[in-house]
Parts: sequence; structure tokens; C-alpha cells
Amino acid sequence: MTTSARKPPLAAVAYERIIEAIRSGALEPGGRVVETDLANWLGISRTPVREAARRLESEGLICSTPHQGMTIAALDYQAVIELYQMREVLEASAASLAAKHASEPELYTLREIVNQERNLADDPEARARLNEAFHQALYRAAHNRYLLKALSGFRDALTLLGRTTYAVEGRSDSALEEHEEVLSAIEARDPGMAEEAARRHIRAAQKARIRMMTDLI
Repeated sequence: MTTSARKPPLAAVAYERIIEAIRSGALEPGGRVVETDLANWLGISRTPVREAARRLESEGLICSTPHQGMTIAALDYQAVIELYQMREVLEASAASLAAKHASEPELYTLREIVNQERNLADDPEARARLNEAFHQALYRAAHNRYLLKALSGFRDALTLLGRTTYAVEGRSDSALEEHEEVLSAIEARDPGMAEEAARRHIRAAQKARIRMMTDLI
């Protein structure tokens, strides 16, 4: 007798859907969060939406504002600068460690992701998803549980950035070449080169993000 897989709780489903809406820009930083509207959008009752909202608030993704109620948290310019500064440190460490510890299957996975990116020149959205996959694979290849934990927690703050920087013209192409540089250094087992390539990659992403924030695109 086959037992069907249990469905995740509705609150967990609501949480993931809201997170994805923030990442995609459908729910924008500073925008109001109304339980009834979210419940109607998700096609569920208000109770699981309320539970999801409490979890998001505890993680700093939703905040309560006087006279406005709940809103999507927003990062100001300085917070974004600080966020990318810390991201550069963590990503550089991950790349350096990956150059030392990545297994052959992990190198193969990273190379396959980069190859897929190269084959999707006309699909920035698909490339953005592969970008996320590349970075997650890189973190795992570092083989450091504490770095992985730090990066996992850091992801909440990155969510508040909203739309991917691939919205900037030419960014998906330049990011692909930056991924190639990072991966080539890891494949060469050169920690120093991998670290520097990762730093350049995150600095370029920061510049693209600033362009988005200052309405230069």
C-alpha cells in the first residue's frame, strides 16, 4: 500500500509564496501587507497567512509601522552597501574554501550550471534561477557548516533586495563571465584567485544594484 506524501502546512505554503513574491518584486519593499488581500491571493484562510506573517516579521522581512500596519521591510542605501560588503566577505570565503575542498561531483555540478547559463542567452529569468543555483552549489562545495549557516541566514536580507540585478541590461552576460572566472579558479585549485574572482563578482553585482536603486535603468 502506497502512502501519499503529506502536504506541507498551509502556513508554510503561504510563507514560501510570500517570500517568492518579495524576491520577484510582486510585493515591493515598503508596500502594505493586508491579511485579507494575501488570503484571497493565495486562496486560503487568514489564519495560515497570519502565521506566515508572524514568521516573516520575526525574520525581519515584515515590519509593523504606526498608522500603516504591516509592511514589507525596506533597505535604505546604506543598508544595501553594508549588505554587499558582508556578502563579498562571505562569498569570497566560500570560493576560496571550494577551491580547496570541492569534490569532483561538485565541480561537475558547478560546470553544468555555467554551461546551462551559456545556453540561455535569450532568457534572463532562467539565467537568474541558474545564478541562484550556482551560488547555492558554491556554498555547499566550501564544506564549512558555519559558513553555510551564515550564508543561509544572510539569504533573508538578500530577499529584501527584490528584483534580480539581471534586470539591468547586459548584467546576465557579465555575471556569466564572472561565474566562469570563479569556477575556473576553483577548478585550478587556486584559493587566492577564486577569492579575488568572487570579490569582483559581488562588487559588480553591487554596482548593478545601485543602478537599480537610483533609477538609472
